[in-house]
Amino acid sequence: MAGSLQSLCWGSAAIGGVMSAYFSGSLVDAWGPRGVFAATALFPLIVSVAALLISEKPTSLVPAAKVQASALEGLKDSFVTQLQAILLPALFVFLWQATPTADTAMFFFETNKLGFTAEFLGRVRLAGALASLGGVATYNALLKQVPLRKMFLWTACIGTALGLTQLLLITGVNKQLGLSNELFVLGDSLVLTVLGQVSFMPVLVLAAQLCPEGVEATLFATLMSILNGGAFVGSSGGALLTQIFGVTSDNFDRLAPLVLLCTLSSLLPLPLLGLVPDTKPDEQYKLTDKDDE
Repeated sequence: MAGSLQSLCWGSAAIGGVMSAYFSGSLVDAWGPRGVFAATALFPLIVSVAALLISEKPTSLVPAAKVQASALEGLKDSFVTQLQAILLPALFVFLWQATPTADTAMFFFETNKLGFTAEFLGRVRLAGALASLGGVATYNALLKQVPLRKMFLWTACIGTALGLTQLLLITGVNKQLGLSNELFVLGDSLVLTVLGQVSFMPVLVLAAQLCPEGVEATLFATLMSILNGGAFVGSSGGALLTQIFGVTSDNFDRLAPLVLLCTLSSLLPLPLLGLVPDTKPDEQYKLTDKDDE
């Protein structure tokens, strides 16, 4: 059930991305950045109004103090009885997310060096949103029964190999192969986004299934915070390396070695794959019942 719910959730997010992606680039050209920011500021208000339509009844009239005590006790039980099942995989994913990225440097390269317009970047985002939806569908249909270790191993290796193709764009080799910059970036975005979504889905399913009853929201939010923290560390590390390599908004002389280093660094967490249980999702995602111990 958790796999289907996560697929539904992230599939819905991808559909929303598809609906907004293309128009984002066109609206930047038509309205300017300030106009787009003003328009997008309205969407959180719409979400707030929609939240009022959610029907949620309290399950009991237990005093707040008892609820908090129960939640804390549940967290203690979770950390003790499911330490290996939750925290160790979360540590691995944090380290995987924490590897540095050169996304910001590549963005400036594409806009300032290659001259990509806001409209074209909107098309790239549209392609990425479609690819994300395809990644969710691919995982849900074909990969839900693949063991997590194998999933992480192959997605990391394939993702690294495909990430190195950015060097073709930086050095201009893609043109020698008969591929324009625009076509190459579109194709690269499609493939990498599908792979990224496929590799992310098992993490979400694992987090959802292993949250104990009564503290689902608390523990799931904690796990997502760990993932976001890893992404923040990765972005910060990428920014530091960008500065060390001397890559700026108009100087891309050392962009190729920067991208090479950041891409290969994604392999560094693989020796820690032992932190992830080598079981199929249906086996891995079952909670440990203390009564059965």
